[in-house]
Amino acid sequence: MTEEQVRQAYAARASEYTALLGSIEDVHELDRQRITQWAEPISGPILDAGCGPGQWTEFLHRQGTEISGLDLVPNFIETARIRFPDVAFAQGSLKALEMADGSLQGILAWYSLIHFSPEELPAVLAELARVLVPAGRLLVGYFDGEAGAQFGHAVATAYFHSAAELTGLLHDAGFDTIDVQTRQDPGSRPHAALSAIRR
Repeated sequence: MTEEQVRQAYAARASEYTALLGSIEDVHELDRQRITQWAEPISGPILDAGCGPGQWTEFLHRQGTEISGLDLVPNFIETARIRFPDVAFAQGSLKALEMADGSLQGILAWYSLIHFSPEELPAVLAELARVLVPAGRLLVGYFDGEAGAQFGHAVATAYFHSAAELTGLLHDAGFDTIDVQTRQDPGSRPHAALSAIRR
């Protein structure tokens, strides 16, 4: 799917998505712990890249981080601004971030890379690297599985990734992987979180 097709697919189901997945209270406690621990040592601006309706952006904002949210889908940005008026949100594409080189200390990409095809992903990771300072931190949430294999996502075509695949792609983009954590919940796809640092 093209980026525009993904945008349209999410826009058509934005209200449903927000109702089902837009509450921080409904996410797994391990995810809250993981993201909190990742953000704690970061001093300076963080981007929630692919923020959806903004629940993670607001979660970290409440913890005192300097964070803003970005999403491709205008419906999500409108909703996020209404729900969390004290947090900055903007519409935009991860393929072409309207930010200066080295302007961020951290990027949270929490399941926001899953709709990029294997052919698109290297350029997206390079764009994330561009806007991070050296030693800037990246946290990627994804579904763990056969690298590049498609699966039946409810909204738009999505892809599994593996730790080995992402580690290699991130290295080529200018990152070093720090660690990977995986989780298997009953009745769901395997989850994973990869933390990396900008060289």
